[in-house]
Amino acid sequence: MIRVLICDDHKVVRQGLRFLLEQERDIEIVGEAANGEEAIDAVREQVPAVVLLDLLMPKVDGLTALREIKKISPSTQVIILTSHHGDDQLVDAVKAGAISYVLKTAGVETVVESVRAAARGESLLDPSVAAKLLEEMRRQRDRDEVDQLSKRELDVLSALARGRSNKEIAKELSIGEETVKTHVSNILSKLHLADRTQAAIYGLQRRLVPLDDALE
Repeated sequence: MIRVLICDDHKVVRQGLRFLLEQERDIEIVGEAANGEEAIDAVREQVPAVVLLDLLMPKVDGLTALREIKKISPSTQVIILTSHHGDDQLVDAVKAGAISYVLKTAGVETVVESVRAAARGESLLDPSVAAKLLEEMRRQRDRDEVDQLSKRELDVLSALARGRSNKEIAKELSIGEETVKTHVSNILSKLHLADRTQAAIYGLQRRLVPLDDALE
């Protein structure tokens, strides 16, 4: 049996989901929660296999509840309940550990299959949400890489993006050309880039310098 907890602040939504899921022989509803606080307590008490969780709930919001649920019971799979697939919070929810999401207007088959897939550890994500997640992961990776650079290395990278030569960078920053070469070498190593051209493109793509400055 797949033990399921339903968490939504709207009673009608909870009742509707319970009715749909209780028709399935392999699914057991172990409880309901009307807010994030109740959801956390119910998971601690029931340890369900799957939680259907609304993001917009009183007392404790769904995203905070999700993080707590995953701490309490890492094996519990969380499916986000949402009114529309364009919700920006869906990406944060997936990053926090949600395995998939279900529209509140979804048909019976979609809801049931989502629960069964979650119980198997399988993720069902809309392509638009998956694309947003990948983009956010790329941005985070870029931020992590840039954070490795020192203030001086960032200055040099910005100058490279503006098309400056080592001699020009040395003059601009009042340092020696050999020091510039060392900074460039460190930048290429830290950012896993092949040459200064790639470094310049990297700087432009990450908006380390305005495009107008790069074209001056």
